[in-house]
Parts: sequence; C-alpha cells; structure tokens
Amino acid sequence: MDVDVPQGAVVVSVGVLPRMARAARDGGEGKAMSLEKVVFGFFILLAATLNFGFFIGDIADPTHHNVYELFAAVVVNLVATVLKFGDRTQIGAVHLATSLVADLQLIAAAVVWAYAVSSAPAGLDAHAMASIVSLSGGALFANVVSVVLLVIETVSFQRR
Repeated sequence: MDVDVPQGAVVVSVGVLPRMARAARDGGEGKAMSLEKVVFGFFILLAATLNFGFFIGDIADPTHHNVYELFAAVVVNLVATVLKFGDRTQIGAVHLATSLVADLQLIAAAVVWAYAVSSAPAGLDAHAMASIVSLSGGALFANVVSVVLLVIETVSFQRR
C-alpha cells in the first residue's frame, strides 16, 4: 500500500513509539534511573549552590551574608559527605576528599562567626566577615571540584 507523505513530514514506525515511551520512562535505552545517583547528584549540587549563595556579596558586609544560609550549607555539605562514604573507587575517594575539605572550611567559617558574635571584642565586624566569607570561598572551590567530577563521571559513564 502506497501512502503520499508530504515533504518535511516525520514518519514514525508503529513499533518505535512504544520503545520511545519505555526509554523515556526508564531513563533511556531500557535501563531504570538510579534513585541513589539522583539523590547523590542532588546533594552535591545543592551543597554547591547553597555555598555559592552565601559566598556572593560584599566580602566584608555582614548584611550580604545570612547566617542561616551558612548553616544550611554546613548541614547539606555534611549530608553530601555521608552519601560519599562507601564508594571504593578512585573517583569516589576524590569526591570524599573534596567533601571533607568543604566541610572543614564551612565548619571553620561557622566557628569564626560564632566566636565573632559571642566572644570577640569587636563583634561581627568587616574583618571577621571577610574571614568567614574567605573560608566559605575555599569550601565553594571544593564544591565546584566535586561538581566537575560528577559531570566528568556522568559524561564518561557508558551504558551496558
């Protein structure tokens, strides 16, 4: 049976549509999406974005940096660190190292903030805030390295 098809029309075989629907549902090529990888990626990206949000602004102006955002960055980075335990690969070890560096930097920033607010003679002044934001910047760099590793790992992943 011959059918006239207008020029530029897309012709799809009847058997292709169910395969395309299955692939879209399963995450591509018949494989199911890994919830563990989604959660892992989510926390890595959330840690980086929270840290970035805290870091942005005038380095010495406390009104540009929210203490609750720093707290959220610390908590999410700690959760991301826990998720990285157990991966015995080389890239997993580097992921863990970057997360530990970010945790250390953010916890140090929180300690400096707490000291400045509660015990420092000058209080939360420009000097203390610059130290806090600088520590957060170090953690942000570690988070960016972790995100880059995640992207490299994802791009180099081959489906079997």
